[in-house]
Amino acid sequence: MQSFSELSKELHDKMNAAVEHTKKEFAGLRAGRASAQLLDSVVVEAYGNSVSINQLGNINIPEPRTLSVQVWDKGLVKSVEKAIRDAGLGLNPVADGQTVRVPVPQLNEERRKEMAKISVKYAEEGRISIRNIRRHGMDVLKKMEKDKIISEDETARHEKDIQKLTDEYIVKIDTALSQKEKDIMQV
Repeated sequence: MQSFSELSKELHDKMNAAVEHTKKEFAGLRAGRASAQLLDSVVVEAYGNSVSINQLGNINIPEPRTLSVQVWDKGLVKSVEKAIRDAGLGLNPVADGQTVRVPVPQLNEERRKEMAKISVKYAEEGRISIRNIRRHGMDVLKKMEKDKIISEDETARHEKDIQKLTDEYIVKIDTALSQKEKDIMQV
């Protein structure tokens, strides 16, 4: 059985990973010009599995407002095109041979608000991950108390520590969200 300090480090590492994942999701939301990270969250149904788009082809930026995906397997071009269209990014890809061209529309006010909503969704997913990690930590504490490894008082103190850690990481996500919304809404 692990000690509380080991559990605390594990929770810290997992929460940090959740924040980093959320920031990576934010990086995929463009504020101005085309970015290859815009397609990072796109998952394609291929070979009977869900596969990240960057495992099926090269993503390039031939022009500031255009992305292109050079699909390696010609049979997957339609699947890649459909996955980009269905990803909720407001993009309308066009297949051209083995290349899928993705014109990136200029951000108008409506599109900026839509992007801001998507960033809020990513932030909420990050908060949920952090709360799930907290729940795991609390479950481990309860088991440690049940197994008489720690006392009831220690459990109560450690629960407060875990809650404090959770609050810190949720603030980190909220800060990143506020920065991303500011970037998106900036004309």
